[in-house]
Amino acid sequence: MQSVTMGEGDRSRRLAIWAGVAVVAITTLQFVAARFSLREHLTAADIVTLRFSGAALAFLPVFLSVGLPKLMQLGWRKATVLALLTGLPYPLIINQGLSLAPVAHAAALSPAVIVFFSFLFSRLVFKDKASGTRLAGVATVIAGLFLFVLQSGVADAGTLRGDLLFAVSGLMFATFAVLVRLWSVDAVTATIAVVFFSCLPLPLLHILAPSGLAAASFTEIATQFVIQGFLAGALASVLYTYVIRQLGPQPASLFMPCVPVTTTAAGVVVLGEVPTLLQVVAIAVITFGMVFPILKRA
Repeated sequence: MQSVTMGEGDRSRRLAIWAGVAVVAITTLQFVAARFSLREHLTAADIVTLRFSGAALAFLPVFLSVGLPKLMQLGWRKATVLALLTGLPYPLIINQGLSLAPVAHAAALSPAVIVFFSFLFSRLVFKDKASGTRLAGVATVIAGLFLFVLQSGVADAGTLRGDLLFAVSGLMFATFAVLVRLWSVDAVTATIAVVFFSCLPLPLLHILAPSGLAAASFTEIATQFVIQGFLAGALASVLYTYVIRQLGPQPASLFMPCVPVTTTAAGVVVLGEVPTLLQVVAIAVITFGMVFPILKRA
């Protein structure tokens, strides 16, 4: 019986690892696709609308079958808090940042802030112990963040504002991760709460915020609908919540080291956004700080 239990545990861990890899790929695609359309026709509000419309459509069968009982069990207060953290405000902040700063900034700053605050909140809330290796990794991430702030400071005010928005989004996601663990929220319930509570203000957002949907092609709108809605809004949310539940907030956040590298490379190829030398150094420092604890533990 014990060997069966251990086998199930190893299988769950492998599934969680593959889920984390998928989240990295979707996150990279999400950042690059959003930055591309924000430079073309669509606005931050447009992309948010497509994200949650697509996610709601993807989750509609689940919501109709088990969604309402799960939401009632979670409670509207907790559901609202989760929706405020990773629902409509979260991608709106990221996309507004992407309209001001290059995609490499989003890919480096947001995951780095997630790692730092996931570490900090886990220590404060759950009293999780931290090894010297983990502390050194977090300190290295902070050093990389300072390098990015330095680069933004000598660039332009718009880029700095974008970087601050990315940092805020990282703080929001780290808070979401800790609350999911604290409240023992399963992946489906958390995603349903985030998606459907975020759909409620969408009509008002569409009326009040500027829109470029009329100027965009059907292909551009459909592509963003699939990437932002089905993949980033629905699938990635379930996968990352699953990783958090299986591995915990700190280990889950350690999948993020790949995001700066993959997104920066994709940004060069797809968007033609070549980072400066200082940005490359900052990305390298942040990535090393996030991956160092994993290498030492291996």
